[in-house]
Amino acid sequence: MAQVSWRAPDELVSQVKAVAAREGRSLNEYLTRVLSAVVDPDTADDEMSSLRERLARAGILAAPTPAVGAPDPVAVAEARREVAGSGIHLAELLSEDRG
Repeated sequence: MAQVSWRAPDELVSQVKAVAAREGRSLNEYLTRVLSAVVDPDTADDEMSSLRERLARAGILAAPTPAVGAPDPVAVAEARREVAGSGIHLAELLSEDRG
């Protein structure tokens, strides 16, 4: 899981914290829900649908991106056969670094 820093005016941070507290959520949980609703319409419940509508009117709603599927298992197996065992072993790299 990644961690990010958010720089915003003090007043905005206070307002967002107050809304999160009113909803009984942590600031992290609230921001995660809001940002999820921005980029993924499938996560939007009634409250998040309303938020998505406001973001769309403001022109800052992200277009959904298509889901990426799993790689072709045949291609993965072929790549393993071609590459497996052809590199330097981790133990060698570690012992060189300690030498």
